[in-house]
Amino acid sequence: MRTATRALALLRPGSLAEALAMLRDEGPLVPIAGCTDVYVGLQFGTEKRRRFLDLWGLPELTRIEERGASLSIGAAVPYAAILKSPLVAARIPSLAAAAREIGGPQIQNRGTLGGNIANGSPAGDSLPVLAVAEATVVLASASAERGIPFTSFYTGYRKTVMRPDEIIVAVEIGPVEGKQWFRKVGTRAAQAISKVVMAAVRSPRPRIALGSVAPTVVRATRTEEALARGGSMEEAQVALQSEIHPIDDLRSTAAYRRRVSGNLLARFWRETGPSS
Repeated sequence: MRTATRALALLRPGSLAEALAMLRDEGPLVPIAGCTDVYVGLQFGTEKRRRFLDLWGLPELTRIEERGASLSIGAAVPYAAILKSPLVAARIPSLAAAAREIGGPQIQNRGTLGGNIANGSPAGDSLPVLAVAEATVVLASASAERGIPFTSFYTGYRKTVMRPDEIIVAVEIGPVEGKQWFRKVGTRAAQAISKVVMAAVRSPRPRIALGSVAPTVVRATRTEEALARGGSMEEAQVALQSEIHPIDDLRSTAAYRRRVSGNLLARFWRETGPSS
């Protein structure tokens, strides 16, 4: 590693309460768990922050459980645990489908759902799933806890409503009615950053979200409305094109992303139809 480790500070709390107190009293601190993004940033010199708060393994953050009608997934739950969870398989299989395509076994064993959310990359594979599931991001500080609708969590590219004294502690997902659907388009099926990623739910109130096509994950509400009122696929695709704002970058072009997004929408509607 090019970064001198002696220049880094790592605080290791023994409980969530201790972690939140450290964040309040000894900040600013960068919460970390699996570190799959932080290590890359340190290696290449793009991560300039030097004081970290280790949340890995805190039991309060590693549970998958039902809480009333909702499924609660701790922020430090790794993708491998999501893949193995019967509760996830039964209630939100599209999240398991996304987890399956996030890197290889090493990343799946270390990368966490909370990290994917906090990192805020518009290419995050789990984010469109959480958008269409209308999940709630649970934030906690030493003094309070609050829930933020996932679709209100991001304020811009890699920017969120989270305060410096807060961490993500869980994601809560209510019952998802309808057929769930997930597709990732990348250089490879896994171990590649998505060029376009889409999650959707087929129901009388369709839900559609895409990643890698704008500064943040896009919930395509006008497209949903077109499909809900019985509009044609061509009409829905026109609506979708007005809702996404892709760019040219090293992975793809804006034109390709627009074409693929329209094709994925048609594929979702076809594969989840009454005869599917």
